[in-house]
Amino acid sequence: MHKSFKNIIVLISTVLLGISVFQANAQGIENLIPVPAEVNINNGEYRFDGEPKVKYVALPEGRMPAESYRLKVDKKGVTITSSDPAGVFYAQQTLNQLISDAEGQKSIPYCEIYDYPRFPYRGVHFDVSRHFRSVDFLKKQIDAMAMYKMNRMHIHLTDAAGWRLQIDAYPRLASFAAWRPQHQWKDWWAGNRHYAEEGDPGAYGGYYTKDDMRELIQYAHNHHIEVIPEIELPGHSEEVLAAYPELSCTGKPYTQGEFCVGNEETFTFLETVLDEVIDLFPSEYIHIGGDEANKEHWKKCPKCQARMAEEGLQSVDELQSYMIKRIARYVESKGRKVIGWDEILDGGLAEGAAVMSWRGTEGGIKAMEMGHDVIMTPGRYCYLDHAQDAPFKEPESIGGYLPLDSVYVYEPIEPSMPQDKVGYLKGVQANLWTEYVVTDEHAEYMYWPRTIAIAETGWSQPEKKDLADFRRRVLLALDCLKNKGYATFDLASEYGERKLAQTGLEHKAKGCKVIYNRPIQDWYQAAGEKTFTDGVIGGWTYSDNRWQGFLSDIDVTVDLGNVQTVSYVGGTFMQLIGPGVFMPSKVDILVSEDGENFTLVATVWNDVPVTTPDLLFKDFSTICDCQARYVRYHAYRSTMRGFLFLDEVVVN
Repeated sequence: MHKSFKNIIVLISTVLLGISVFQANAQGIENLIPVPAEVNINNGEYRFDGEPKVKYVALPEGRMPAESYRLKVDKKGVTITSSDPAGVFYAQQTLNQLISDAEGQKSIPYCEIYDYPRFPYRGVHFDVSRHFRSVDFLKKQIDAMAMYKMNRMHIHLTDAAGWRLQIDAYPRLASFAAWRPQHQWKDWWAGNRHYAEEGDPGAYGGYYTKDDMRELIQYAHNHHIEVIPEIELPGHSEEVLAAYPELSCTGKPYTQGEFCVGNEETFTFLETVLDEVIDLFPSEYIHIGGDEANKEHWKKCPKCQARMAEEGLQSVDELQSYMIKRIARYVESKGRKVIGWDEILDGGLAEGAAVMSWRGTEGGIKAMEMGHDVIMTPGRYCYLDHAQDAPFKEPESIGGYLPLDSVYVYEPIEPSMPQDKVGYLKGVQANLWTEYVVTDEHAEYMYWPRTIAIAETGWSQPEKKDLADFRRRVLLALDCLKNKGYATFDLASEYGERKLAQTGLEHKAKGCKVIYNRPIQDWYQAAGEKTFTDGVIGGWTYSDNRWQGFLSDIDVTVDLGNVQTVSYVGGTFMQLIGPGVFMPSKVDILVSEDGENFTLVATVWNDVPVTTPDLLFKDFSTICDCQARYVRYHAYRSTMRGFLFLDEVVVN
């Protein structure tokens, strides 16, 4: 046995007993989360008072897969076998869930478990820029992450809403860019988006000192969790450019959110900041953001244009790629790797960079095909800022609907992935953006239990996953978390999907041909030209592949196949003003027997104010009595110029 591993085994078996191990959770072997790879249950149970007798067997490194363990329980006690300290730690987390405590005596069923992770990266993302979280809050989440064998804490430290890390070389980042006048992000965003001085009356925000972060990193390390810092570039950097406006293209504060790539001072700043970050964080990856950069200023900036000419760059996408590649080389020169959101693919990906795929999975697959490591975190399955139950009963959120079931059924390895590249898929991550998540309690409510679903996807083998069984097990896990003081979602009282979306709808137009007079928006094709007559009603969110989206009028004609009596025509729209989804201003309903000469049957006007903040649904329909083969449904785009979403054109 390697000496250092032996010392670590002793440390775990003595010191860590007080952290999170050997605390009876009374879940039982059939209720383990994540579900283990192999379980054999034997007759009998090991009974004990106090703490169980545990024997540790350390194998030379490489004899077992990383983070794996064998756990055996018999009349002699518990035997844990592993090749590394992480495996020992995860065995102890499993042991915690096995211990039951009845009538003052504890017991563990006789069993043999062999367990190992499916993916090496199992992450949770914390947005502390929009709303600052204390070190104690983050430690508390580390405790829960460790229980479910998650091993990466990705901290979004910088964004327009506030810079959250002490940087010695640039003190204004902490004394100014970390503070704002408004407590709630949405109030700040709706205002002039200015910042405040530390100590100003009413200033809201905060930052981590280096000692704070060292404390957190050590705590995470003790729980076998690596803390990954994110320093956003080139966009989402309004707070930096307000404190140091000379790094912008305009040279003035509050004028843009992207660094000036043509300015050498920008790279001096970023390299200096990264030096301090790398010195503080021992993580393999340094996250550099790279998402949603507005590149318009670069098109007009003399310095950026000069840089493009000097480097032979043909577009501002290539200019962003130049910046990402240059920063990547610098980080690699320090012995680290960069990871960024999938926009870092734009203009060409830096050699050795890893990609975090959030705009679906296409970017991640593209990066894998190029030989780059990938973390999958597609918004449709992994973005926990969406409501997890019927929006009318949930706290305010960014919108959308992502229940536990939808998170759990996500399968990271898609059939279309080239089999020889699947090894580049390193794992999955739960993301929670906190624009509307103000309090710690709200954050926990959004994380748990959906994070547990991602934990099982990241750890367990896919053939071991079962949704119905997971829901049963996770209810017990939630009881455990509540007893430990976590503010979790009440899954037992879940309302669920929109009732109309749970059953199909029969009507005269079902299965009929639809002629589109305006193009569908590429992002929201749903079922294509079958969408409006497939008998499928949309759910709580426009991104469920049931609603079809348009950035223009919706103007379609349904061919019923023959002339028949039409007594009803209607369709349902949704409004959610946060992401720019509005009701139509009006809907014209017309009919025709020959497909050429149409008669207006009704005009249905909108009466829903465009300022209403809640998710709303409205039928634009009419009762009629006419003969028709063709029904034309023309919804006029709102004056707000946002999206229109329609799920079905119903004809009876």
